[in-house]
Amino acid sequence: MEILGIDIGGTGIKGAVVDTQTGALITERKRVLTPNPSKPVAVAEAVTELVRQFGKPCPVGIGFPSVVRSGVVMTAANIHPKWIGTNARELFCQATGCQVQVLNDADAAGMAEMTFGAGQGRKGVVLIVTIGTGLGTALFTNGHLLPNTELGHIEIDGVDGEQRASDAARKREKLSWEKWTRRFNRYLTRLEQLVWPDLIILGGGTSKEHARFLPLLTVKTEVIPAQFLNEAGIVGAALAAQQMVEQS
Repeated sequence: MEILGIDIGGTGIKGAVVDTQTGALITERKRVLTPNPSKPVAVAEAVTELVRQFGKPCPVGIGFPSVVRSGVVMTAANIHPKWIGTNARELFCQATGCQVQVLNDADAAGMAEMTFGAGQGRKGVVLIVTIGTGLGTALFTNGHLLPNTELGHIEIDGVDGEQRASDAARKREKLSWEKWTRRFNRYLTRLEQLVWPDLIILGGGTSKEHARFLPLLTVKTEVIPAQFLNEAGIVGAALAAQQMVEQS
């Protein structure tokens, strides 16, 4: 199927039409700014603007930076708190006029990597960590997703992990790559102690800079960059929408 995948981030909302049989983007990736403040109606309008740029294809899959349970937003770490309790699926359906599936953005990225990317065919416990405005995580066991893990918010020295080790923290505190990597390595080490993964895949916007920090990591687990890099969320969102259509 050809399905529009959308990835909602802290600063930008990007999307492309995806061939869900191959994971390939079959259109140019387009982007609109995430509204500030990122309240529900404003974000829905921005998503609708993006959908229209593709000629209003349906259905649509959307990766969202929150715990999402049956379409309802449960948390708001990097979005406006008015989202909590909002049925995002219904809101986006009404705004776009399309059938929409909404899921956690890191889970979407993980689905892409496990289906077509760096995790394809890997058994055991695979942990995907997306590095950007926040830290997202997706956890798979033998290819099966445990949704909404939100391990970006584990405490490191009494501080929320993403407040110290996200790319936003690196930029905010003007950290060198070396100093930031030490923080990020400590974060990964803590995850390693908690879930004992067989493989860690690093995705998100910062993954394109993996040559700067990957060789400096000292965690025991094998760590590799995501193959889809910052496009994983788009591909995974499209896959989630395909599953919705097949199950309906």
